[in-house]
Amino acid sequence: MQPQRTDHRRNDELRPVKITPGYLDYPAGSALIEAGKTRVLCAVSIEPGVPRWLEGRGQGWLTAEYAMLPASTHTRTRRETTPSARSQEIRRLVGRALRAAVDLRLIGENTLTVDCDVLQADGGTRTASITGAYVALVLALRKMIANQTASPRALKTAVAAVSVGIVGGEALLDLDYAEDSRAEVDFNVVMTGTGKFVEVQGTAEGEPFAREAMDRLVDLARAGISELMRIQSSVITRP
Repeated sequence: MQPQRTDHRRNDELRPVKITPGYLDYPAGSALIEAGKTRVLCAVSIEPGVPRWLEGRGQGWLTAEYAMLPASTHTRTRRETTPSARSQEIRRLVGRALRAAVDLRLIGENTLTVDCDVLQADGGTRTASITGAYVALVLALRKMIANQTASPRALKTAVAAVSVGIVGGEALLDLDYAEDSRAEVDFNVVMTGTGKFVEVQGTAEGEPFAREAMDRLVDLARAGISELMRIQSSVITRP
């Protein structure tokens, strides 16, 4: 019998996930993602021009920002005027993940800026940011295609991410904060719709883990990401 999780989920079960596309009126694309108690607002803005090192190459760029809002945690988080090392790491991760979804050669010399703001944090904010931001990105690309500033082939593949870990000797999918804070092993996995990996971040918090444990966690993540992509697809294709 599996040990009972804090929210009574099965070990291989995602938290309830809800993605609301078009949550904001002003960005080219936006989405609010709710994964359990974690909520992240994702927005994509389009600006003409690219970084200097890309000028004249006829291709675009995608970059990302990430921040935890002050009231997103149990105790107030100080508002960042300079991004922390953690925020810098996550914004780079989000950027790498979403660049895997887009053929930057087919969006002209435009820059897509992805903003991920954590409204409430209960574990998995970086993976929720990637999963929600993909929906916002699709909406932004649709506008570019309609305006003939991007090719209809600019979107290459879906992208989603999830956390997995070993807690109390058990492999768990989609850790909340209570589980993540006591995990012996913690992974974040980012995959494409073609079944390839963008990133696998894995850490042993105590004892080193065996190859078999890593394989088990990656397989668990793959199944969770497949479900997340079904949710993404359902909201993107909704009239």
